[in-house]
Amino acid sequence: MSKQDEAVLILKLYELLREDTMRKARDWYFRDFNPKSISDFNLSMFSEHSGTLRAVVHFWEMAAALVNSGAISLDLFISTNDEHIVVFSKIEPWLAHIREAFAPEFAVNLEKLIDSVPEGRKLTERARERMKAFGDHFAPKQQRVDRQGWS
Repeated sequence: MSKQDEAVLILKLYELLREDTMRKARDWYFRDFNPKSISDFNLSMFSEHSGTLRAVVHFWEMAAALVNSGAISLDLFISTNDEHIVVFSKIEPWLAHIREAFAPEFAVNLEKLIDSVPEGRKLTERARERMKAFGDHFAPKQQRVDRQGWS
């Protein structure tokens, strides 16, 4: 595939990320989806957020498949985004359980992509730590607001 064709695919992915429904799904995934156990993941999978969770993971699963198949080069892909790393960081600890319970192929393209990125697992761990720190920083404030009855 030509570099121009790859660029068109990258721009199309970006365009899809900007779509209103996807924006809302991503907002929820990054702000509110912070599973600390497989039980937390399961609660999200069987809640009103199930479609939201699946939309985000499956979007990046499809994008990863484009890279893994050679439609987009790894270099171009990783130089234009890193959101897939954060998405993967939130599900990685429970992948074996998720695959056993839901689907053996769950996020296999995403995992393959992470493993093809130099230091991909280290980047994933760092992303998970950043997301945890972010959640720890904002969760107590939200709980204070909720307890005071302002929300």
